[in-house]
Amino acid sequence: MTHDLLIRNGRVVDPETRFDEVCDVAIADGLIAAVGTDLGPARREIDATGRIVCPGFIDLHAHGQSVAADRMQAFDGVTTTLELEVGALPVAQWYEVQAGKRRVLNYGTAAAWILARKVAFGGFQARGGVNPVEQMGERLDDNGWSADAADEEQTERLLALTRQGLEQGAIGIGIPNAYAPGAGARELTRICDLAKEFDCPTYTHIAYASNIDPNSSVESYVRLIGLAGATGAHMHICHMNSTSLRDIERCVEVVMKAQAMGLPVTTEAYPYGTGATVVSATFFADPEFTRRTGSDYNAIELIKNRHRFVDRDDVMRAARENPSDLVMWHFLGTEVDDDYRRLLDMSVTYPGGSIASDAMPWITPDGRLYEGAEWPLPDELSSHPRSAGTFTRFLREYAREREAVPLVEALAKCTIHPARVIDYCTPQMARKGRLREGFDADVLVFDYDRLTDRASFEAMNGPSEGVEHLLVGGQAVIADGRLDPDASPGKPIRRPQR
Repeated sequence: MTHDLLIRNGRVVDPETRFDEVCDVAIADGLIAAVGTDLGPARREIDATGRIVCPGFIDLHAHGQSVAADRMQAFDGVTTTLELEVGALPVAQWYEVQAGKRRVLNYGTAAAWILARKVAFGGFQARGGVNPVEQMGERLDDNGWSADAADEEQTERLLALTRQGLEQGAIGIGIPNAYAPGAGARELTRICDLAKEFDCPTYTHIAYASNIDPNSSVESYVRLIGLAGATGAHMHICHMNSTSLRDIERCVEVVMKAQAMGLPVTTEAYPYGTGATVVSATFFADPEFTRRTGSDYNAIELIKNRHRFVDRDDVMRAARENPSDLVMWHFLGTEVDDDYRRLLDMSVTYPGGSIASDAMPWITPDGRLYEGAEWPLPDELSSHPRSAGTFTRFLREYAREREAVPLVEALAKCTIHPARVIDYCTPQMARKGRLREGFDADVLVFDYDRLTDRASFEAMNGPSEGVEHLLVGGQAVIADGRLDPDASPGKPIRRPQR
């Protein structure tokens, strides 16, 4: 047969089987047709001599969900980008809206517990066509949805909405608990029971971020582990690096013990000591914020204009003016010192843990979310460097420069490890994150020696370098290092609907 494409002479890596050889990859009809030598003719060829050929990266935690966000992540090696920590509601409407955007990368969502909670408490309507991060900053005039325990009627309402999202194909349940710390154990166990019933994960932002008890990060991890043990639900820990703050070492210890006991707990992290969220996040309003987190308010930076806050009043003023404004929180500092690096490394190199970006949406100078399709991305847009360079930064720093993680395992943390978090409940994902005959042709070809992130806190929208070819379902998104602005091969990733 004549293949559609033949990638010749590359160092081919399948992180699942640890296959690592110089050979060829044939692609036909959107699938990997063969891996080996003497594979026959093809309509098009790529000479990958001296390059690495591997599965495209899978990002479990990406809030951008737009054409602009897809393109920036493509240069970071990503072929599947999922909104799982927050999720969306209504789920069916979210998928309909995304289908109309001509998405570049594969996309999908969880069911948004927090939006269901807002609806259940009244005065809020979830919209599948509005980015969930933007909706997180709404309804602050009455924050009962965040601070209060749900009564029985509210609990039944939010459960019904979350169930509907799962029935519509959501990939599990997003539980950003820190943004609604009032949620009690009765409610959360029932949400986790729902995840167990549908045999899908929860993606949890732990309830508290603090270095001291009570309500410490360690307490939050114990609580999450307890939910796994009490309900049997798969609890996936979002951004282990940032929510642990400076208690990463102890948090890592308790998670390792939980996993050793067989509890269904998985992790992810990104290689930065700076987080990002909305300015109205409840933890910034805590009068004890500085004492409990070890951060001064000037560690919080408004992304749209780079303003560093002076004190709590300054943050509260900004939250009242535009609660959906995005901020960065330099919880380990912009430049990580030796001790902070040791802590960050514990989360990033966690055995079997995934790399996930927590990529934020791209915003205009006035703070609005950018939904345009200009390329290159306009200079005035900003986000967080992780929205452009998480995976390339990880490979450059942790695998190539510091050799803290062997290359094949580093690639596994970007491919097969995240695939396994969800492939047992989402059949499409069992075809991704692998580079073998019969699997989806989501393929990355990169120059390892040249691979690097270019996005910085001073210039956030620099595309990464070193990705020479990126295929999504066999279709080229990047060829010879250049983006095809007409490419839109992204497909929805969705659990089977009931």
